[in-house]
Amino acid sequence: MNITKDIKYIGVNDKTIDLFEGQYIVPNGMSYNSYVIFDDKIAVMDTVDANFTHEWLDNLSDALESRQPDYLVVQHMEPDHSANILNFMKAYPNCCIVANTKTFAMIENFFGDAASSFEKIIIGDGDTLSLGKHELTFVFAPMVHWPEVMVTYDSFDKVLFSADGFGKFGAIDVDEEWDDEARRYYIGIVGKYGQQVQSLLKKASTLDIEIICPLHGPVLKENLSHYINLYNIWSSYTVESEGIVVAYTSVYGNTKKAVIRLCDFLKAKGCPEIKIYDLARSDISAAVADAFRYGKLVLATTTYNADIFPFMKQFIDHLTERNFQNRTVGLIENGSWSPLAAKIMKEKFSTSKNITWLNTSVKIKSAVNRENEEQLEEMASELCKDYIALSNDSANKNDPSALFKIGYGLYLVTSNDGKKDNGLIVNTVTQVTDTPNRVAVTINKANYSHHVIKQTGVMNINCLSVEAPFRVFETFGFQSGRNINKFEGYNVVRADNGLVILPKYINAMISLKVEQYVDLGTHGMFICSVTESRVISDKETMTYTYYQSNVKPKPQTEGKKGFVCKICGYIYEGDELPEDFICPLCKHGAADFEPINN
Repeated sequence: MNITKDIKYIGVNDKTIDLFEGQYIVPNGMSYNSYVIFDDKIAVMDTVDANFTHEWLDNLSDALESRQPDYLVVQHMEPDHSANILNFMKAYPNCCIVANTKTFAMIENFFGDAASSFEKIIIGDGDTLSLGKHELTFVFAPMVHWPEVMVTYDSFDKVLFSADGFGKFGAIDVDEEWDDEARRYYIGIVGKYGQQVQSLLKKASTLDIEIICPLHGPVLKENLSHYINLYNIWSSYTVESEGIVVAYTSVYGNTKKAVIRLCDFLKAKGCPEIKIYDLARSDISAAVADAFRYGKLVLATTTYNADIFPFMKQFIDHLTERNFQNRTVGLIENGSWSPLAAKIMKEKFSTSKNITWLNTSVKIKSAVNRENEEQLEEMASELCKDYIALSNDSANKNDPSALFKIGYGLYLVTSNDGKKDNGLIVNTVTQVTDTPNRVAVTINKANYSHHVIKQTGVMNINCLSVEAPFRVFETFGFQSGRNINKFEGYNVVRADNGLVILPKYINAMISLKVEQYVDLGTHGMFICSVTESRVISDKETMTYTYYQSNVKPKPQTEGKKGFVCKICGYIYEGDELPEDFICPLCKHGAADFEPINN
């Protein structure tokens, strides 16, 4: 199979495997991918599993058409990719292995004395290797997901050989959706190493990539932003989809009855998606993947031998081992004489960051009673509070407590220019009167939103919560809505005025109608009446201080001289910053820049 004119696929499909890495069910098998780059010099990218030695060597020989390879690039030493290094070197003894120091140490571990005869090129992070017109750049990716891992970028064909990154379960000739099996693969195998994946994504963002060639699964050539965005979501442990996972174990069926009743309440209250897993019978890797996919999780189990039921214990261990965080969790316990399950489950999450525990818990003593029914409905109401608030049919649209969410926070102002929706990050929202409710919003005249709101006279204020990731600020704060559609890819919700409500990362929404405009020179102040107000969640409001301390990445100022924007991190390199300088990203002036002190 040709990837490009010069790059060929020589991998194999494994249709016989039932468990990948001895634990993950793979009903559609696996692929072990390997590639050849043809140029003045020929480079082979990785080998395959030991069970496919001859098939792979045949594929390689057919692709070479009697030519000899010059290099074998070893990106990752797991045996499903490295098992045939020795067989390759026996077939092509004049070839040279290209790898890093940690890789060569592992080669010696796997192949012993035979490895001493291999011709080697030891490369460092960022080193290059010229094949002719194809120049390979090696980028180290330690702990994604072994310490020796590196990826390789071919600048000529703009191909990223991504090692295990962007891989998935399933043979390469299987027709199935990428997302689900790639998510299960990622969370199971790489989920613990989100910080390391984030570092690799940051490095990769500097490369012009048109094709991704992973070591498992299909070659990715179209809509690369979709796959990269998912990896950004997964590795930052943010919520991918709205919905609730309910995972349970039940010995005699009573805990299961409680779960079924809870799910009835959830459906009635507008939960968009409910995933139910009987942990004794379900594929645990699918349950784990969905727990990371959705924002809310309910755990229901019995007290068992003064502990919790083994399948629930195993499930929670899988979550915490993979850095489960930034989620809302509810607990249902059952125990005939001394229920301990809720306490034990909560303790098992002691190392997990940013877990929001529901105020409502359910304690069943043997069988579900009337009090439990009420608790289950109350739990469903708490879980669905934001879904109810975002529904035009069920929302309380005149909730005055929405205005209590206004503080020195950060807000997404939404508007519409008649053709597309627009959004802008501001930190200048103030309630000025309460009888009637009036709100003042100040916006820089340089922003397109100022122009739109001046024309239309309406806007929505979305009060950002501490859950909002940096990409929200990148999308709505560092680019102009005049040139792009900032809401592209969002499943938007609309207020009664027709303007967008951000569907997540907010705790309140307030619709405003402009009553008065005050010209402040560089800015304009809109004095507005409140036409609708909804409370979405009880999450804390994102303050400017919290954003600076916990959300905004630290600017990379090492080795640079000049000034850095305190708002977005933009670096102006120069001895003096012009007094009238405007940041090209966030549009803040020179007053919001500070000198770089290395």
